[in-house]
Amino acid sequence: MPVGLWMTALLTLCCPALPAQDDFDAWFERKSLRIDFTLSGNKTCRSAALEQLREEPVWAGPLKNRTDPFEYGDYYIKVYAPGRQLIYSRGFNTLFEEWRTTDEAALQTRSWSNSISVPWPRQRVRIELSARERSTNRFAPLLEWEVDPQSITIDRSPLKPLKTVDIQRKGDPAGKVDLVFLPEGYTEAEMEKFDADARRFADALFRTPPYDRRQDDFNVCAVHLPSEESGADLPGRNVYRHTALHVGFYTFGIDRYLTTRDMKSVRDAVWNVPCDAVFILVNSDLYGGGGIYNFYAIGTADHERTLRVFVHELGHSFAGLADEYFQSAVAYSDFYNLEVEPWEPNITTLVDFDGKWKDLLPADTPVPTPLKAPFADRVGVFEGGGYLAKGIYRPMDHCTMRDMAGFCPVCQRAILKMIDFMTDKRGQDVSD
Repeated sequence: MPVGLWMTALLTLCCPALPAQDDFDAWFERKSLRIDFTLSGNKTCRSAALEQLREEPVWAGPLKNRTDPFEYGDYYIKVYAPGRQLIYSRGFNTLFEEWRTTDEAALQTRSWSNSISVPWPRQRVRIELSARERSTNRFAPLLEWEVDPQSITIDRSPLKPLKTVDIQRKGDPAGKVDLVFLPEGYTEAEMEKFDADARRFADALFRTPPYDRRQDDFNVCAVHLPSEESGADLPGRNVYRHTALHVGFYTFGIDRYLTTRDMKSVRDAVWNVPCDAVFILVNSDLYGGGGIYNFYAIGTADHERTLRVFVHELGHSFAGLADEYFQSAVAYSDFYNLEVEPWEPNITTLVDFDGKWKDLLPADTPVPTPLKAPFADRVGVFEGGGYLAKGIYRPMDHCTMRDMAGFCPVCQRAILKMIDFMTDKRGQDVSD
């Protein structure tokens, strides 16, 4: 094995993790360790393998809020100092985990590439990848390895720098949410259109509550990554384009579901760009989009509902919000286990409703809440959400996460909490 880099399946933890309390600069440098890894499996099993580690020159994440308090996502990356002190953690989701809930996953075993970044450690650290167990809703270690930051096994080669255009810059990336627009299916001759589209989308975001009152907490830029051809793949119509990020419609057979499995190309595009949230802007007038928590969101540029789709998908990828609709066709079967509480902040199975939005219910609101006066137009617990008409409940009848009617108070609170976390604010009341 190469010196300074080894991995093993982890069976038990040595001791309880401790929260990170010390200064960022004591543990980390302000650059990134990018981790490329694969997830393999099917509906009943999964495994992980490390592909490569890369040194990248920028760390834009929070400096104080290094340990994730939300427990969102189906995966967690954790960094431990010697003595098992937890010094960094972050949850995320993957397209692979969504695929495991499809009918195809009961018949096939597949492998998917993924990529996540952590701050660059100053000394040897142990990194743990954990996965949420569907039956218990708890995390179990999936893979663990040791990293020596001096190891020659880490790829330190610079990638091609791409042109970036600032849409707004409000301050130090470490204290801001750094939102990056990436183009897909824009040729070199269409970069001016991409810049204009990105500005239009940013303007729409900051007209939308609660983002409208937190605009100064964001840096926004557009990265020029031209494609050979315009548009995106349409496998259901036998149409394929030569594009930079290999985005396609018909994910899992759903025509409107727009994603890419090529996380390496996405990460390569932002290797030297401060980046907390990625939105991939697709040069198409078709209806479609997708959003994966703490990975990316995608939407098309020119459909009439484009801007509302953008805000909806960013709700998934940035704030960990669930879909609240339950009547549209999806590829999933048994996406949620109704015996446990879902991790998303805006849906509940009532298994642990105390940890959700119970504190926002008006007095005398019944749980579950009937969809009739005087309850229908205020925060309640209404049945239907998370792709199911029964057994899952949403906070309001209408919301951006259901029908793009504007974020409800529960979703707004979740967005504000994430903005506060990413901008190193602590103890701020975001319930209004």
